[in-house]
Amino acid sequence: MSGTISETTADRAPGNDAPWAGRIVTALLVAGPPLAVACVVPFISSRLLNVNAIVIALLVYLFTGFGISVGFHRLLTHRSFKANRALKIVCAVAGSMALQGSAISWVAIHRRHHMFGDQPGDPHSPHRYGPGTVGILKGFAWAHVGWLFAMDPTDTKHFAPDLHRDRDLVVIDRLFPVLAVASLALPFFIGWAMLGTLFGGLVVLIWAGFLRVTLLHHVTWSVNSVCHIWGQRPFATHDRSTNVRALSLVSFGESWHNFHHAAPSSARHGVLPHQHDLSARLISFFERMGWATKVRWPNLAQVFALLQPALVEEPIASPPVGS
Repeated sequence: MSGTISETTADRAPGNDAPWAGRIVTALLVAGPPLAVACVVPFISSRLLNVNAIVIALLVYLFTGFGISVGFHRLLTHRSFKANRALKIVCAVAGSMALQGSAISWVAIHRRHHMFGDQPGDPHSPHRYGPGTVGILKGFAWAHVGWLFAMDPTDTKHFAPDLHRDRDLVVIDRLFPVLAVASLALPFFIGWAMLGTLFGGLVVLIWAGFLRVTLLHHVTWSVNSVCHIWGQRPFATHDRSTNVRALSLVSFGESWHNFHHAAPSSARHGVLPHQHDLSARLISFFERMGWATKVRWPNLAQVFALLQPALVEEPIASPPVGS
């Protein structure tokens, strides 16, 4: 997966004239939410626990998290299914409100990641510094957050020409700054309305704004870093992608990253027994409702064909969703 980036429609191609402006915006998106929490929480920690605020935070986390996993990733990047116009717009708006960059830039960077998987040209491979403890730690830091500040822009017209032809997505892409502000402003005003005070709005902003953004950022970045260093590799791929069970629920199934790299267009990533994939379940729901069509569900033959040779004899107890 990709992460927070600061590119706009005007500065995504090589030759950007204002790289430092982009770095400043990226720094605000990356460091702003946790710094805001660090500055505010010590003064109100005794009044921070609020059930309503936590519930709102969970709902916004689900909305924006699925916006990334189902919307930006499986729909827009890999075309794992075809969405009707309303669902496409909702998914693109939800992903934008995760504050991980605009729709077209996010997609372009992730497609580039797949094209060069852990080879020169991959924007956030953790293996750029070689093996050994020092190399792995430096690579982890690079893949997790360091790459966000590199002067290595991705040409969206090369990697995402289809999105540039979609008027809905072009408009949503240009509205990213507005949606980013709304992602923080809406929790504040919802909290103010529900709890009846400005302080109540601030508490909800901390939970459903700053803490929610921070958590989702690090979950997404962990798929870039952790899921290319540690974990299991049951499927044969040309990169070093792995499966990390500990991240599966908070990432909505994105941490079943090894099968994703083996079959990028699959609508389901967790295909082996007991691999819960909430994003696939949501896509299945959209399909039953008639909002999603042409869903690319994996079948057992495909799963067996991609397994590492030593694992082919192991039984697969539960078939993939949609098969």
